[in-house]
Amino acid sequence: MSENSCNINDKGKSCCSTSANTNTATNLQEHWNNAYLNSPEEKLGWFETDLTPTLNLVTKTNLNKSARILNVGAGSTTLIDELIKLGYTDLIASDLSEVALEKLKNRIKSTKVDYLVDDLTKSTKLTKIENVDLWIDRAVLHFFTKNNEQDAYFELLKSKVTKNGFVILAEYNLDGATVCAGLPVYRYSKDMLVEKLGREFELLESFEYMYYMPSGAKRPYIYTLFVKKGQ
Repeated sequence: MSENSCNINDKGKSCCSTSANTNTATNLQEHWNNAYLNSPEEKLGWFETDLTPTLNLVTKTNLNKSARILNVGAGSTTLIDELIKLGYTDLIASDLSEVALEKLKNRIKSTKVDYLVDDLTKSTKLTKIENVDLWIDRAVLHFFTKNNEQDAYFELLKSKVTKNGFVILAEYNLDGATVCAGLPVYRYSKDMLVEKLGREFELLESFEYMYYMPSGAKRPYIYTLFVKKGQ
């Protein structure tokens, strides 16, 4: 398969492209549910086998194992598995796709994880949870291409991360693809993320990272670690 084309409904193929898919469902929840229903998880374009970049940043937070950690856009990620192995006991996995979260729940079978189906731009559930010590986002924010979507995302983030809490954002950088999973994406630089989070947050670390899709295609990311300033 060409790395520049993908139909999210093609079974067994990775779904992250540089050209828009005109057949994409207008209902985003249906769109993401179809992605997990129609392809093996290990073939999805965002499936990660090397979690080192994220786990290294988690380690640098020096949070207690009882810290409250929220993984937004979790899908069926194995990051949750790894956090449990590291001893973390209060995890939340959130995604728009109930299919993805059901797969994650069935695989993990752990009482240490809560599962929330929610829309980060129109949240009805995450707005009600207690504040978190760490917000982890790998490849979700960049799907919000409209200003109002981005504003809603960052308003939710800022309201839910506790003071002295941390934020990990890993998104397509300015050299990244313009479309993923048949949807347009909004690419970021370190400075753009700093501006979005504002003075309330301090950038602790950032680095460029090359992610390799299951198809072998390359996707350049920017990884960042922020801390919310205390008073």
